[in-house]
Amino acid sequence: MKKLLASTVFAAGLYGFAGAAYADCGSVSIAEMNWASAGVAANVDKIILEEGYGCSVELVTGDTMPTFTSMNEKSQPDMAPEFWVNAVRTPLDAAVKEGRLIEAAEILADGAVEGWWIPKFLADAHPDIKTVEQALKYPELFPAPEDPSKGAVTNCPSGWNCQVSTANLYRALGAKDKGFDLVDTGSAAGLDGSIASAFEKKTGWLGYYWAPTAILGKYEMVKLSFDVPHDKANWDACTAVPDCADPKVNSYPTSQAFTVVTKQFADKAGVAMDYIKARKWTNATVNGILAWQTDNQGTNADAAKHFLETQPDVWTKWVSPEIAEKVKASL
Repeated sequence: MKKLLASTVFAAGLYGFAGAAYADCGSVSIAEMNWASAGVAANVDKIILEEGYGCSVELVTGDTMPTFTSMNEKSQPDMAPEFWVNAVRTPLDAAVKEGRLIEAAEILADGAVEGWWIPKFLADAHPDIKTVEQALKYPELFPAPEDPSKGAVTNCPSGWNCQVSTANLYRALGAKDKGFDLVDTGSAAGLDGSIASAFEKKTGWLGYYWAPTAILGKYEMVKLSFDVPHDKANWDACTAVPDCADPKVNSYPTSQAFTVVTKQFADKAGVAMDYIKARKWTNATVNGILAWQTDNQGTNADAAKHFLETQPDVWTKWVSPEIAEKVKASL
């Protein structure tokens, strides 16, 4: 994702009996992580667990490492809906093996993706551009904002891990010698604004971005191939290291985001765990929700309600018909 390959976590809880009335599932704590897709997911869980299963849900502020540490050591919160596991793969594996935590559904069904993208309207006009190397043959298609005689590769803001990887790949690809500048957008808003401007002006844009995000829900982009497999060893040793001496062309990893729950919660959760194990959605679905949230200046709760109201074809597959009717009646 951006600053780190973030982690996301879903939380839900309930205790009950299928078919008949559900027993009081009691209180459930869910981590509302501090990035958009995870925050919306936590609010979707809150609505479904409260309205469908009669739980009392508390959302607690979360972030990758503090939430993982608290769940692992204190069994609180009960659940993290969208947890990006790459950041804590080794300790999480140990916690699962030792019976403290459980990985439920991979909430982002197609993984969280990073890479270099171009606008779809440009890809459609130039079907020969499928890879980054092919894009770098045409600096005139991606004019730099300060010097249109050169092409631009748009980088991440300072302090984000992707700024390091993009700069190293820019050097590995020899992009400067091919007529491209590496452009710093200064901030997240600047990066988003550069994409919006390219679409408004129908000019080319080439640079780093990730999904799921509101921007990719609003503007249709195509991710280019680096035409090599992801080399994790080289990535860790060089691509992700500032000013690596001899960077090689590499592909971004696909990051996995799972719902993680405590063992203590899973043992008491009953049929709620069936929901948590089934609940997953695609980047395209999340991109659209986040685009709506941005356009309407909505809260995470607003976006969750909008999703439940407008996409029952997605979420009703996660629950029984009886639960689905209870949730629909509450909206």
